[in-house]
Amino acid sequence: MPANLTQLYVQLYQYCESEGFAGHDPFDGLSSRIFQATPLGRLAPARLAWIQAVKRSPVNLRGILAVPKGINSKAIALFASAELSRFRGTNENKHRENARKLLEMLRAESISGTAKNGERTTAFGYNFDWQSRAFYAPKGTRTIVPTAFAANAFLESYQLFGDEADLDVAKQVCEFILSDLQRPHETDDELCFSYTPGDSSLIFNSNLLAGEVLAAVGVLSGNEEFLNISAKTARYVIRHQKENGSWTYGPKLRHSWIDNFHTAFILTSLDRTGNLVPEIKSETDEAVQRGFDYWINNFFLDDGSPKYFDTQVFPLDVHSAASAIATLSELAKTDGRALPLAEKVMDWTVANLHDPGGFFYYQKCRRSTTKIPFIRWGQAWMAYALAKLIERSEFQL
Repeated sequence: MPANLTQLYVQLYQYCESEGFAGHDPFDGLSSRIFQATPLGRLAPARLAWIQAVKRSPVNLRGILAVPKGINSKAIALFASAELSRFRGTNENKHRENARKLLEMLRAESISGTAKNGERTTAFGYNFDWQSRAFYAPKGTRTIVPTAFAANAFLESYQLFGDEADLDVAKQVCEFILSDLQRPHETDDELCFSYTPGDSSLIFNSNLLAGEVLAAVGVLSGNEEFLNISAKTARYVIRHQKENGSWTYGPKLRHSWIDNFHTAFILTSLDRTGNLVPEIKSETDEAVQRGFDYWINNFFLDDGSPKYFDTQVFPLDVHSAASAIATLSELAKTDGRALPLAEKVMDWTVANLHDPGGFFYYQKCRRSTTKIPFIRWGQAWMAYALAKLIERSEFQL
């Protein structure tokens, strides 16, 4: 493992702070002022093709295409969680101050609303238009993924410092989940929430994120309904686990791929949910063990290289690396294989994707390395991964 993880973290944090925690994203191509000036922006196939072309270019075209840098709410949430992790490990006030500043930035990005029952809702979105295979989400669309990461950051802060305003944000996120997200699948003991209020997609990891937030707030507030609904989201995903232990991105044919980071997200959320909801723990423990075995046996090379897909090595992506390090650090409390693998992946990442300027590159392909420093996809996730690995390593001492 690199000799000084703390130094790597400090360099990365200082780099991001110097950028105002703003930057580009792999999926921000639709923010191009040039593209927006054409009629292609009204056509879903054109939007999807444009996003993929900009995303896959080994050269950063965003300057030429007039794509502005932006503040991404999920990135800010990850930076805040990273600083809260560093505070837990050091008790140094600078990390508390940094976390509070980041949470205030995050609060400024929130989207308020009113639930059907009259309660206030809070949600978060991305700072760019986004076209998926299933639906289109304009900039600012309330989306469960950044919303859940934001809620988790506020919950971490509440548990450390006891500020009721932080817990209130998470409670308002729960109102958004229950009032505004669709339920494209629901039975007596299973539930899947949609990705946004305006679509009916079935996505495993995003559904679990919604359930995880409900579980965390349910425990803190004594809300049994939240805990029961969280258990249903977990059962839905557990029952879609394949015999070999893997999960696809979703149950539909168009979502049939199996990738590294979404597997990591599923494992983390199932583990957290099981620890919060006793009713479901035996089921989550079994699913996490089977999924963890498949993950570590099929997604990592001997040198720690984090494969993108279970059957395909390249591209070797910073998002796969960072989410793996974070998940392995978290699961190290229950599996002795996790921390050594996290350290090996970190070794590989620093050797292959780290810039002397302190930031991390996007991807290493078979014959080249794309050196774009994406703020959410790379820097925020690596800050979080470094903080989690430092915290776990210190805890193990």
